[in-house]
Amino acid sequence: MTILMRIKNIIVLLLSLFFLVFGIDILVGSFKLANPLEFVMTLFAASFIILFCVVGILYVFFRFFPNKPSDEMDHVDTK
Repeated sequence: MTILMRIKNIIVLLLSLFFLVFGIDILVGSFKLANPLEFVMTLFAASFIILFCVVGILYVFFRFFPNKPSDEMDHVDTK
């Protein structure tokens, strides 16, 4: 893996962690709202932000730790 790919993945990880904390803060803050419509909209928005952050963290995890069994062949390999 080249150094530029590692830097890109680290940046994606840092941004994902930042927005994960931001999304959790929005999620907790949504429970303090009085208007039910604002509560539902804020709850869904925070859940959407958290979902994207989890996908970013999983992306980086699978890029840094590709786990391919040694006995398994690629789909392009022939027996």
